[in-house]
Amino acid sequence: MSELASTNSANSSQTTAADNKEKASAAKPQEQEEEIDIDLEAPETEKAALAIQNQFRRFQKKKK
Repeated sequence: MSELASTNSANSSQTTAADNKEKASAAKPQEQEEEIDIDLEAPETEKAALAIQNQFRRFQKKKK
């Protein structure tokens, strides 16, 4: 009898997880992509990109 109860509770938890995913996706409003106007030729943008790349390279070296 306890085996049957544990099986039923396992099945109900799986169903509720699937239902929660469906509810979460249905509740999300349609997101619109925001256009971002960035001047890729601007010197500030290039400096920022180089700084990010250098930090990432340092992180990769530390990781090894």
